[in-house]
Amino acid sequence: MPDSTNCRATVLLGEMMSMIGRWFKNAACGSLDSEVLFADAARQKQRAKVLCMRCLVQTECLIEALDNHIEFGVWGGMTERERKALLRRRPEVASWRLVLEAARRSTVQR
Repeated sequence: MPDSTNCRATVLLGEMMSMIGRWFKNAACGSLDSEVLFADAARQKQRAKVLCMRCLVQTECLIEALDNHIEFGVWGGMTERERKALLRRRPEVASWRLVLEAARRSTVQR
């Protein structure tokens, strides 16, 4: 019998994917079991973050999580704790898309 945490994570992931849009098709985690992204152990979260670092849509994923205040799982290379801390530090940000895309452009220009 599946445990309730895994079922909850699977349902949550399904709901989020229906809201996300087309970028998810290119996500490195797209075909993985939801347990990888919704892990409880630090070691598992670190594995998910490493996967994110190689992902073509890491920025889009992080934007999704920050703009929608997603509370669970690793998104765009950040754990829920890291995202909450960032949101607390920058409460004035209305659109993380604007902030992160501007940061990406300035990095590319250097």
